[in-house]
Order: sequence, then structure tokens, then C-alpha cells
Amino acid sequence: MTSGDVILVTGGSGLVGKAIEQIISTEPEGSRFGKKPGETWIFVGSKDGDLKDVEATRKLFAKYKPTHVIHLAALVGGLFMNMKHKATFFRDNLVINDNVLHTAHLQKTKKVVSCLSTCVFPDKVTYPLDETKIHLGLPHESNFGYAHAKRMVDIQNRAYKDEFGDNFTSAIPTNVFGKHDNFDLEDSHVIPGLIHKCYLAKKNGTPFVVSGTGKPLRQFIYSEDLAKLFIWQLREYDDVEPVILSVGEDEEISIKVVADAIVKAIGFKGEYTFDTARADGQFRKPASNKKLLSLIGDFKFTPFEEALEETVAWFVKNYHNARIGNAKA
Repeated sequence: MTSGDVILVTGGSGLVGKAIEQIISTEPEGSRFGKKPGETWIFVGSKDGDLKDVEATRKLFAKYKPTHVIHLAALVGGLFMNMKHKATFFRDNLVINDNVLHTAHLQKTKKVVSCLSTCVFPDKVTYPLDETKIHLGLPHESNFGYAHAKRMVDIQNRAYKDEFGDNFTSAIPTNVFGKHDNFDLEDSHVIPGLIHKCYLAKKNGTPFVVSGTGKPLRQFIYSEDLAKLFIWQLREYDDVEPVILSVGEDEEISIKVVADAIVKAIGFKGEYTFDTARADGQFRKPASNKKLLSLIGDFKFTPFEEALEETVAWFVKNYHNARIGNAKA
């Protein structure tokens, strides 16, 4: 990357986009992850242009003329939203990704790093997951539509590289959480949803009920750590092969451990139970970060409890400005 580069971040108003903006603006001079002299970073959200509309996408690129793109924009939701709206999650994400990648190709963008998800991996596969196993079987039924749409980004990246030489690649984060997340009770991922639910239980003196058994295992990555890894990948990684961005597979934790940590961070003292009649989703999907660590060298991940406490503190402080849906405290 050179002086004068313009980096466009789609989905810039979301969890990871906000984290990248924070890291770029706060890292000290000379940091591997901070803003470089002459760089321009532009963070756009849905209000800046509907990426499902090809003309709106082209106007956005024409306006900012990005030399590089971090593509985070997507239709996302929690387990039950994915189960209920498979066609919508498939089609909307397919269209968004096609519009961004093809427009980047037409505009001769130097590089695009797109965001995938570990849900792209097959349901029936040997663990740990690694970058070679994406297309070895069908994804889990619970996020079938979203997972297939995200898989197609990897296919598109390879096709554009083979036919046109485009420098398109992708990142595969594990479960992300942090400040500026979507805390909507009906349409969020597990950590922000549980934080909001526990907050309301404390506020209203009601039980804190966690959906499922609490037994499934996940790897969680703090959004600010992930932001640094995206910046690294944009600047230092130029292969079409995707890279898993994650803590180590030895850092899997159960949903019960997550819920316990949330109870502690919020200071909840009331009744706390698990609704075992609700679906758990995929039991575990450990992913290897060996490729990442072999490429990036020394990198320090924020300890889970520290990151969770920072997230909870931000949520409590910013409750009335956070994305909380229609919930009332």
C-alpha cells in the first residue's frame, strides 16, 4: 500500500467497522495497525448506499474511488433469524457480495478483503476447521442460506483472480463481539443478546433465562482484535486463499461460561436458568488459527473476560444509543 490510498470499509457503521475505525484513529504513530501517512479511510453504512442495488453500489465507488476495500456489509442475524429467513439471507447477501466485487473489478480496485464466517464450513467435517475445508460438505441447516451466500465469495474471489488477476481475498472470523454490536433481543448473536437480556433482568428484577442447554462450545474474538487482523490482512496478505481470524482452538468456551461471565460483569444477583427446550444450534466448530499465526507473527489477543467486561461497560453506559431494537428497560 502507498501514500494516497483510499480504503473504503463497507458495513462501516457495524460492529467490526466501528472497531476498525477506532483502531485506525487511536493506534500510535508507527503502529502496525494505525493509520499510515497519506491514507484516507472511509466508513460507509446502509444510509450511504444500498449495496443490494447495483447502481447505488457503482455510485458509491464512483464517489470515493477506493483503491482498497474491506467488505463487511451483510444481512446478519442470530440463530433463530437465520433459521426463519433462509431465502432472504441467501439472496440478499449473494446480491450484496456480487455488486461489491464486480464493481471493484470494474473500477480496477487494487485489493478487496471480504468478511466470511465459520458458518461457511461443513456441518459434518473433521476438526479443527482450517482454510482447506470450506467446500467439503453442506453447512449446518440452521444457517444454510447465509452460509452458502458467504461461501460464494470465496468462489468469486478465485474466479476473478483466475480470469482477470484481481487481488480479492477473504477473512473467516470466528464469533465476534464487542462495543457497537447489535444488542436486539430478537435479532442478535449470542453474546450481545445475553448481555441485553441480563441487563433487563437486573433492571426489572426478573429471571435471567438463557436459551438452550448452555453446553455448545464457541471461539469468541473481540472486535478490536479482529479489527487489527483485518488491517494486517489488507496491508500484508496478498493471496486469494482465505485466512481464519481467530483465537486458538484451545480457547473454546461454553455458552454457560459466557453466561456466567455476563452475570458477573453486570452484577446480576437474581434467578438464572437455562431453557433446555430451545435449540442449541451446532454443538461446536473449533477453528485453527495456525495459518494466521504463522503469517502475522507475534499477536496478543485480549483475554475473554477483559474484553467482555469492556463490552458490558460500554453497553451499560450507551444503553439508550445502542442498537437494542424495541426493548424497554
